[in-house]
Amino acid sequence: MSGVGLKTVQRLRLSAHDAHYGGGLVDGARVLGLFGDVATELLVRLDGDEGLFRAYESVEFLAPLHAGDFVEVEGEIVSVGKTSRKMRFEARKVISPRPDLSDSAAELLAQPVVVCRAVGTCVTPAGKQRNPRR
Repeated sequence: MSGVGLKTVQRLRLSAHDAHYGGGLVDGARVLGLFGDVATELLVRLDGDEGLFRAYESVEFLAPLHAGDFVEVEGEIVSVGKTSRKMRFEARKVISPRPDLSDSAAELLAQPVVVCRAVGTCVTPAGKQRNPRR
């Protein structure tokens, strides 16, 4: 298993608890936390260990998220070193609430809206890697 191309997707609804600004706007740090969750899953799948997030190489915030939005977060391992794993992340808004229609209305977006992209590196110490490479 080279790890390159290993992907995962997580989807969740952002709650009022996630909103930190006027108009129910969600802090970009929440998206970075979701990228961390995806990275953890990828490291467990690859190495059998949660590893550590070392650094972001780039982060682009492209569109806002609000309480009630459903976000889909995808991560992919794009390269694997002895202990480092370079990953690419993308968060997309896929469902938005429609309070203009009713307090419970929501809409599946015709096209997902990319809200954030990032590239980062995680590290799993060699002694903690439990899954042999094939």
